[in-house]
Amino acid sequence: MRRYEDQDLIPDVPRSASNRRCYTSIHLQAFVTIRALLRGYDIPVVHEVMRKMKKLDIENALWMINQQQHHTQIEKQRVEEILRMLRNADLPKYRNMNVTDSMTIGEVAQIAGVKTSAIRHWEQEGLIQSRRNKENGYRVFTRTELRKIILISSLRKTVYYIENMKQLLNDLETQHYKQVERSFQLALQNLNSQLRKQFLGRAELMKYVGFYKVYSD
Repeated sequence: MRRYEDQDLIPDVPRSASNRRCYTSIHLQAFVTIRALLRGYDIPVVHEVMRKMKKLDIENALWMINQQQHHTQIEKQRVEEILRMLRNADLPKYRNMNVTDSMTIGEVAQIAGVKTSAIRHWEQEGLIQSRRNKENGYRVFTRTELRKIILISSLRKTVYYIENMKQLLNDLETQHYKQVERSFQLALQNLNSQLRKQFLGRAELMKYVGFYKVYSD
């Protein structure tokens, strides 16, 4: 509790005549709220939310929580999009754009929604590879490499759920789509688990908000 007090995350603690800390029910609820929020939200977000609560900036604290939960929703949509891609063996189109086995780096970047500099970096890292157009020397990418690029761009956000990225890319290269799909199914399960933890954290936060309403009445 004293650590949270030093970090300015809980209400000011009154002192007794002998200078001892006198924790009350609102301090206990603050502690419970912090612990619950940390199970489903990022540490910096939790700390900022609690500091806003202490300043009675309740609405903005709730909006911060809502924003991170929205990010979880976006991440879920990203994982589901990858799963749909993996189940589409031919991949003639992606996001309503035509896919071929001889795409330029610009075309691949546009389809995957990433920068060309990121693609070059991943190629230098050995995560993807291209061949050269014999006529003009430009990089050419296949459907398989596009799948890898889309996978990598998604793993930038979900890597803490999925281990062994290079193994996943190798499975993609060898068309072991079922193994990759299982990894993303696990990622989806973890996101569902995180969502439940986020709602439990929100429930404790609303109890904490109730304490402030009582104190302000």
